[in-house]
Amino acid sequence: MTHDIRGSSIRSVATTPCAIVPPFLLNRLARAEDPAVHEPARHTLALDAAQRVQRRLTAEIGPTAAPPRRAPGHPDRTVCDVEHRQELPGRRIRREGEADVPDTSVNHAYDGLGATFDFYLRTLSRSSIDGAGLPLDASVHFRRGYDNAFWDGEQMVFGDGDGRIFGDFTQSPDVIGHELTHGVTQYTANLAYAGQSGALNEHLSDVFGSLVEQYAKGETAEEASWLIGEELLRPGVQGVALRSMRAPGTAYDDDELGKDPQPAHMNDYVLTFADNGGVHSNSGIPNHAFYLAATRLGGHAWDRAGRIWYDVLTSGMLAGDADFASFARLTVDAAGTYGPQEHDAVLRAWDAVGVPTGV
Repeated sequence: MTHDIRGSSIRSVATTPCAIVPPFLLNRLARAEDPAVHEPARHTLALDAAQRVQRRLTAEIGPTAAPPRRAPGHPDRTVCDVEHRQELPGRRIRREGEADVPDTSVNHAYDGLGATFDFYLRTLSRSSIDGAGLPLDASVHFRRGYDNAFWDGEQMVFGDGDGRIFGDFTQSPDVIGHELTHGVTQYTANLAYAGQSGALNEHLSDVFGSLVEQYAKGETAEEASWLIGEELLRPGVQGVALRSMRAPGTAYDDDELGKDPQPAHMNDYVLTFADNGGVHSNSGIPNHAFYLAATRLGGHAWDRAGRIWYDVLTSGMLAGDADFASFARLTVDAAGTYGPQEHDAVLRAWDAVGVPTGV
């Protein structure tokens, strides 16, 4: 049975800001009794809604002039301080090649942009998120108590968190890699952000966000935590991260956050119209498939499993409204070009999560 609730509300990543904390979590926190929890969550939901409107208006007006670029192969980072306001990009604090500054959020953002650039260049021969040296811009200290980080189609934006549930969003390198990968998807397959294509959009960001961190740490697939947002949850929260690729549905179980709803198998696919058709929930299914393929192959996950997934993302064959089954078939076909071991590992991974490949 094919589960799909795609519909007329589909919008591309270029016009829909993609935030790391899903709306169902913020909605849950917005109903908490503690004002220190519900007030930042309600504020964040309102700001995220405003950003969605702003991005639609920007898309209707048209793209801005292309920014100047450095030669491909060299990062061009700029980090600004919004100073707890909303107008982007804010006051410029650190540019490419400049030394650390007293503001640790600025330094974390700068380093995270660099780690993502370095990963894509050195493992996949891609120069920045557009493949042509696009400058990487980020703004920190977005409003007060803002419980999210997002890619808005042009730059990264980070909140400081509420200090009670979430901490500073620049602290997690896989979050930065995740959000910048939404930009990679924007420049390649541009997967529609709803239903299964939207879950694939989130899945790809989780995959490459995790690989950015694994590459920076030199971890093998066996050594990696496979957690997304491991550094975000504050002490006292009953959880380890926002998501687990190793064991979807186990990242948290907390009185205020609730229980992680991610499924690991198609039998538990979440049918919902919330969160653009469950894009942050159902991404657990392909996430687990990637984890299974990568650990079966062993070694560094970016060497084989990551390259197979990247080949599909950039192949031109991945439709904007792709579902899990069509994506799985493409990864199996791509894996076959590497060898029988890769083909078998990817085929077994999709079978283990209940996604048909037609093989």
